[in-house]
Amino acid sequence: MNESTLVQTLPGSNTADARKTTQYLMPQRIDTSVSKSARYNIYPACSLQTGSIQNGYEGLAEWIAGQKTVIIDGYVGVFWKQIQAALQSCLQNKGLKVNWVDAATLLKPASVIDEMVAPFMGTYESVWGTRCTLTLADYFDQSAAEMHSPDAKADINIIIGTGAALAGWDGALVYFDLPKNELQFRMRAESITNLGSERTYEPFYMYKRFYFVDWVLLNEHKKNILNKIDVIADGQWPDSVNWMAGDTLRIGLSTLTTMPLRVRPWFEPGAWGGQWIKSNIEGVNPDAVNYAWSFELIVPENGLVFESDGWLLEVSFDMLMFQNGKDVLGSHAEVFGDEFPIRFDFLDTVKGGNLSIQCHPSLKYIRENFGERITQDETYYILDCDPDAQVYLGFQDSINPEEFKSALESSQAESKPLDMESYVQVHSAQKHDLFLIPNGTVHSAGAGNLVLEISATPYIFTFKMYDWLRLDLEGNPRPININHAFNNLDFTRKGQRVQEELISKPAVLSQTDDVRVIHLPTHSQHFYDVHRLEFANEAYVELNGGCHVLMVVEGESVTVKTPGSADQTFAYAETFVVPAAAGSYTLTNSGSTPLKVIKAFLK
Repeated sequence: MNESTLVQTLPGSNTADARKTTQYLMPQRIDTSVSKSARYNIYPACSLQTGSIQNGYEGLAEWIAGQKTVIIDGYVGVFWKQIQAALQSCLQNKGLKVNWVDAATLLKPASVIDEMVAPFMGTYESVWGTRCTLTLADYFDQSAAEMHSPDAKADINIIIGTGAALAGWDGALVYFDLPKNELQFRMRAESITNLGSERTYEPFYMYKRFYFVDWVLLNEHKKNILNKIDVIADGQWPDSVNWMAGDTLRIGLSTLTTMPLRVRPWFEPGAWGGQWIKSNIEGVNPDAVNYAWSFELIVPENGLVFESDGWLLEVSFDMLMFQNGKDVLGSHAEVFGDEFPIRFDFLDTVKGGNLSIQCHPSLKYIRENFGERITQDETYYILDCDPDAQVYLGFQDSINPEEFKSALESSQAESKPLDMESYVQVHSAQKHDLFLIPNGTVHSAGAGNLVLEISATPYIFTFKMYDWLRLDLEGNPRPININHAFNNLDFTRKGQRVQEELISKPAVLSQTDDVRVIHLPTHSQHFYDVHRLEFANEAYVELNGGCHVLMVVEGESVTVKTPGSADQTFAYAETFVVPAAAGSYTLTNSGSTPLKVIKAFLK
């Protein structure tokens, strides 16, 4: 397979101009005097006390000037040279002599690091790698680090760059975080490299190395130093910076565990993408050709935004899990640790195309081949759809695996279309249907759907068998993974069994004068379950030691109150989380029509 065929294999890996195909860069500041409307907000934020967030390098340099030794660490993709130049200018204006040490000069040679990570990358053209088992310290030449101790003659000593905290300096720690969507824009723009690399690879390969290597090492490093951070800074704006005290960050994270919270969503185009998101969500780039995905709650890539005096500062969601995982997940933290296990995202095929015919790996397969702890068990909740929308799910009763595989291989080799309905069942899709897709199940969302995917968190392990012979947004063939798929397909999910086991049968769980709770049972293999709360006025919910993920799926907006927080209002289609530590919450209809609210939770 030619490497170019792998473009757009993973969310966020296409090579189109990212600024033109996604929403704009998050603003540094918002106008808090403008009343918030009950509409979908692409920049949700948790407000902190006034004065909590500072803006600009002048202020940060003023703080640094009060230190003797400073460590500036941060995530891969941060523009370190620009940050150093900005701070140097400010400190020089104060007449201070600064001894700068570049942490990148302490790394082992790029060729050595490439050799170290090679076992986790597979072949160059392979779609997936394996989760890295190295540590960030393995990247560094300890003898080189020992040679770069602080200079006693300098007014200030600063070591700067990813992994700087590993140099062993005793000093104040500044950490620059970077949102994953901005990192991927910089990747596509060829303005960054992978950690320890000297090459700018094809975007698909860079993303693979980020996902399986860089992010794994840097997330663990971030976890190890989180309680030592003196200043947290947001590195997503090339020419300026927002920053705040580390203590303020840690207090803010703890506060989030007692209240409903939203991550910052972001949006991606794709070969099958549709127009629902563009038509219904304000603030996304209207010039994008389409939007295939909305990363509503795909927490390995989402961030949490704090606000003070209008200034915004984003940190990765995993910081919350590193510090307060038990408060977020409650009793389930013993099973899932730092991983938030539930994912919400949109698949938009309205005025778009069918997704590929696909399946996902078994738990054993994903652990042995990719190093993941949990697998990609999914459901499709139909949030909106055209009258003739369909979902492909399960095999026809007459399926012959050998004939199916042969047909797929011939189609790929000869670019020959297949009559997929002779192999895979097609089901009419209606609003509020829930289709169950445990691993190994053949499936696809047909054109005309706005799917709310309620799933386990893993999100890139899709084995495509047939993709309707279409090209990606760059005009290249999309990858087909027939062998991976046939190592996982469950051919017993066919015929009448599909209707019985893979299409959820709603049942009334409880009912009062105002509130009806509908159970939408998931598959026995799913570790999460789904309820729908239907009410006109108010509903009270106990968390019972667990965490809930919710969304208004019919109606206008809901106001949510927990015992330890002020009211917050969430609009139709906005995903929000109520952590276990909140104890309970009350949902109040803040619109003019009755509400339906989806609730997903761990079994």
